[in-house]
Amino acid sequence: MIDVTDADFAAEVIRSELPVLVEFTADWCPPCRQMGPVLHALAEEERDRLKVVQLDVDTNPETTNAYRVLSMPTFMVFRGGEPIKAMVGARPKRRLLEEIADVL
Repeated sequence: MIDVTDADFAAEVIRSELPVLVEFTADWCPPCRQMGPVLHALAEEERDRLKVVQLDVDTNPETTNAYRVLSMPTFMVFRGGEPIKAMVGARPKRRLLEEIADVL
């Protein structure tokens, strides 16, 4: 899993060849921390089909505001530089995989 910032969001997410799952997260957010192991496992298992990144909302307000992220964690799937799906709240890995299955 890769940490992205306002500065490299376009390079890492918008111009990615693979679909990208972005977690908008914050250090103070317990459900975000809970998702850490899930996202690390997902990034490892699906590395050939999906890129998994996280963006800290507190230190990257430009991207957070651009995509109107209000709650953490928010997950967005980007394909071809466009957000195609958004989900809010922590969830088990199985459910997350079901929700993004059509993207993979």
